[in-house]
Amino acid sequence: MTKDRVNEIDLLRFIAAISVVLFHYAFRGFAADGLSNMPYPLLAPYARYGYLGVELFFMISGFVILMTASGGSLRSFVISRVVRLYPAFWACCTLTFAMISLFEVPPFQAGWQQYLVNLTMMSGFVDVPSIDNAYWSLFIELKFYALVAIVLLLGRVHQVQLWLWAWLGISIANQFVHSGKVTMFLLTNYSAFFIAGACCYLIWSRGASLTRLAMLLLAWGLGTWQALVPLMEFEQHYATRMSRFGVVVIIAGFFVVLLLISLRRTGWIGQRRWLLAGVLTYPLYLLHQNIGFILFHLGYPEWNRHLLLWSVVAGMCVLAYLVHRIVEQPLAGLMKRGLAVGMAALDSRMPLRR
Repeated sequence: MTKDRVNEIDLLRFIAAISVVLFHYAFRGFAADGLSNMPYPLLAPYARYGYLGVELFFMISGFVILMTASGGSLRSFVISRVVRLYPAFWACCTLTFAMISLFEVPPFQAGWQQYLVNLTMMSGFVDVPSIDNAYWSLFIELKFYALVAIVLLLGRVHQVQLWLWAWLGISIANQFVHSGKVTMFLLTNYSAFFIAGACCYLIWSRGASLTRLAMLLLAWGLGTWQALVPLMEFEQHYATRMSRFGVVVIIAGFFVVLLLISLRRTGWIGQRRWLLAGVLTYPLYLLHQNIGFILFHLGYPEWNRHLLLWSVVAGMCVLAYLVHRIVEQPLAGLMKRGLAVGMAALDSRMPLRR
């Protein structure tokens, strides 16, 4: 852990991303929906738990987004999120669309109108199919950002702990008295993970207290429940059996690791920089799924499945790095300056309040 960066978060991001990649490649693609024609039984019994990497992403997001918002500036928060999300997303969405259009491998298809709507990152809110199904979690993240933006707009970020308690209480209540609108707006299928991440940021930045530890404990209980509830549907869809105990242990592991980071008890892991792993994560997550499945359709069974799988994993990491260096880095800087100038110009044209 350095003064200005929580190094362990970069490593956690990469672990979450690789978990999701292996879930898709070694289990999900072949198990259902005809997305991949290549089975990988060597890893499938373990890779099927990799979908929980998304829950880890949500915990990390709670930590990092509250850190970003802690300065209290709505403008800075909006600019940071736009710059962080869009450049890599545009590049990855374009590459996926090009791959789908070039090879025309069933069941993958996408039209120009669908592609253009996807570029806005709003497709999930206007019932337009995503170019890649991995984008579903982005729509959850955007709702979380909106909740944080509301707190900033109200000027109450200094009371965020109170807001987190309210969110946690409503989320627990909604498990017993279910409301679809509450679930949709307050993300009560995943809220425990965002709350836990934000709570860990408070512990990291302000210190541990009984109140914060109690919040984290309740969030762990709720998060475990939120992870267990959909398991039966998961098992039916993928014709598999999942270990409830295994899911509980994995979720508990996420909470323990993030708590250790927030307490600054991660030793040499926190002293090392994992920046490369961190910058790969977002483009890797966006790129890997449909492009990987198409490559499996094109290469299997002519290629050895072990060679093909690990070549695609390595190739996706290299492609993710190229997106970061060639697109994300230069475009993010330009966008940040442009948005800052644009917002300043807009402020100068608004009438003074008297």
